[in-house]
Amino acid sequence: MWLIMAGLFIVAALYSSVGHGGGSGYLAILSLTSYGSAEAVWLKQYAWSLNLIVAGLAFWHYYKAGHHDWGRSLPFIIASVPLAALGGYMSVGGDVYDLLLSAALVVAAWRLFVGKWESREVKLPERSKAVAVGGSIGLASGVVGIGGGIFLSPVMMLNNWATAKQTAATAALFIWVNSLAGLIGSGLSGQVGLDLDLLGSFGVVVMLGGVLGSRYGSKISSQNGIRGLLVLVLCAAAARRLLSVMGI
Repeated sequence: MWLIMAGLFIVAALYSSVGHGGGSGYLAILSLTSYGSAEAVWLKQYAWSLNLIVAGLAFWHYYKAGHHDWGRSLPFIIASVPLAALGGYMSVGGDVYDLLLSAALVVAAWRLFVGKWESREVKLPERSKAVAVGGSIGLASGVVGIGGGIFLSPVMMLNNWATAKQTAATAALFIWVNSLAGLIGSGLSGQVGLDLDLLGSFGVVVMLGGVLGSRYGSKISSQNGIRGLLVLVLCAAAARRLLSVMGI
């Protein structure tokens, strides 16, 4: 259990530094333990619940540091929330679940690596594009049990829709609302089965990691530093899921 706690702390600190809740990392940690034999819906609920803590802390710190713009965030959120709830309502498990999550993380990491990083002026996305992107990511997030920041962040940065820290602020809010929507959708389908004692223990650890990481990302790290951390987060998550699918 102490190793699990240490892993959750590290994931929360690293992911929160780039505005993420850490859902994909929590899924990877739990998959390495006896909890990995649990049903996918059980794992998803814990990932969403921990996301609410860490993404909330990340958003608060980035918002207080002046990096959040409501006009940039809301178009993504409008479509994502109902579709994330729909994805949470759906029951997807076993090999299909592993394949979906692994493919999503690999694509996100690959797109970030092959993207060009010229310094160009950031611009707000067209509302229709933002709504389409937000809705698609929201549905995928609900199905696989994460908040969606790991998909949204590379899309925003590769399209120059925000700076690295603006991206982190938007991603944190996006993750929070989608995680809540996923839990609600899961509850409406009668699939909720959280152990509050276990969740409380996990929650304390990720809260400590989230405070540390989000304060570092919002106040200390540079824009390039956040971009580099985001690459690391995406690659770590993608590699872990690929190894899991391969049975390694």
